[in-house]
Amino acid sequence: MKLRNIIPAFLLAASAAGAVCAANPFDIFNKRPEASPYQKLMMAERAITQLYVDSVDENKLVEDAIKGMLEKLDPHSSYSSPEETRELNEPLQGNFSGIGISYNMNTDTLYVIQTVAGGPSERVGILAGDRIIAVNDTAIAGVKMKNNDIQKRLRGPKGTEVDVKVLRYDSAIPDTIDFRITRADIPIYSVDAAYMVDPKTGFIRLNKFAADTPKEVREAITRLKKEGMTQLILDLTDNGGGYLNAAVELLGELLSPGQLAVYTEGLNSPRYDAYAEPSAGKGLFGDGRVVVMMNQYSASASEITAGALQDHDRALIVGRRSFGKGLVQRPVTLPDGSMIRLTVAHYYTPSGRDIQKPYEKGDEEAYRRDIEDRFNHGELMHEDSIHLSDSTQYKTLRLGRTVYAGGGIMPDRFVGLDTTAYTKYYRNVVAKGLVNRFVIKYVDANRSELKKKYRNDDQFVDKFEVTDEMLASLRKLADDEGIEFNQEQYDRSLPLFRMSIKGLIGRDLFEQATYHKVYNRFDPIFNEAYRLINSQDYTTLLPPSPSKK
Repeated sequence: MKLRNIIPAFLLAASAAGAVCAANPFDIFNKRPEASPYQKLMMAERAITQLYVDSVDENKLVEDAIKGMLEKLDPHSSYSSPEETRELNEPLQGNFSGIGISYNMNTDTLYVIQTVAGGPSERVGILAGDRIIAVNDTAIAGVKMKNNDIQKRLRGPKGTEVDVKVLRYDSAIPDTIDFRITRADIPIYSVDAAYMVDPKTGFIRLNKFAADTPKEVREAITRLKKEGMTQLILDLTDNGGGYLNAAVELLGELLSPGQLAVYTEGLNSPRYDAYAEPSAGKGLFGDGRVVVMMNQYSASASEITAGALQDHDRALIVGRRSFGKGLVQRPVTLPDGSMIRLTVAHYYTPSGRDIQKPYEKGDEEAYRRDIEDRFNHGELMHEDSIHLSDSTQYKTLRLGRTVYAGGGIMPDRFVGLDTTAYTKYYRNVVAKGLVNRFVIKYVDANRSELKKKYRNDDQFVDKFEVTDEMLASLRKLADDEGIEFNQEQYDRSLPLFRMSIKGLIGRDLFEQATYHKVYNRFDPIFNEAYRLINSQDYTTLLPPSPSKK
């Protein structure tokens, strides 16, 4: 059969299979002025699936097309598969179903740091220090299983059961114990620490802005006020944000009722104003000094919170310029459970500052490199390396202080990144997991004695010292791993080694907050925040309004 006789037969078959144009399916590749961009996209997809020489995965084809379109927009518009969507939403929704532990992976073994109070694991008797070595008869220790794969085995629907095998070191000979755990809803907390630094200064650290964040913060403020808090340090360092509503609700407890918290506006999204609305009558902490800690990784809802407090002259910001994420994403859920997060507007602080840092559409690599560029240009270490034009100047709403737009929130007091202690030797020791490994071994051998000696974490923070013998043991671990020792770098990193070891031991013995109590004594941003909130400098920068004197 000649070729010219094959082609018409092929065209007829393609038409019968549902080609777009019955007369000539190849017309779909011709430019047709009357076709909308949407029609053009649909025609291209149908052409590929029905005419392409090999089989294609139509679902993946469509996913790749969606991703390709979003990549040409801003850096925060994104697509997530159904599984990715669940994983992204879980930390913000406030809980998940699982067995209720926090853990570390130490040399391919799951090490239980803490059990959630009242949670499934605590109820059956699992203890801090236990190693989970098997889940439902599947070994998870020593097999280099990915963290996500382990989580999938431990998590599951509420009410379902999971069998775990535990290795416990509470005597000279380790025991192997089998547990059957009934999964339950496990809360995910956004307040890492809330404690009194001194008789009048409270400290609250937030790791994200989730659905339950306002409730957690209200509970923390209420408790700390009962303990005597009259001034607050709010730590938003490394807080990448979360829900806008959570930030607005939190601001309701710190601002005066009815003050503008933030507004959003976009080409297809009319201006929307969000106002501070306290949970009861007036904000829980509408008076009293407030200092907010921020760094280059504080983003989105963190920047909304800090920007509003700064614009209303309600708080001083200490640290480094924040990330600069000021784009509003609207979730568009697709039928299969996947999701597009589409940027629809910009965030603006009450004074009118656009939080978003500049970007080139489609150049996500340069955008992601911004923090590295700031480091290389010296901005993270030296305030005079930050160059802001007069066009980015705005005025605060009560005192008329100069504040800046142009990407992120500029602090009122800059604290440079101190890289002195972060040596190559320290980095190599940490990267090998040796600090964690040492701490686990040390706590295993001394847990009972330490618990007797330090009745609470305040005693531990005040009195526990990392000894030279402990440091020598860590050095031996490093030597055994083939890490080249450098005396000069080791000496520079000693304060950091001591802090890390003490903080991790405290966390294993008590709770997450203990680590922050230890770390804050080392952290330059916290130390400046604490100095400032207790000094006359605070009143000089933020004189109170006549009604609040």
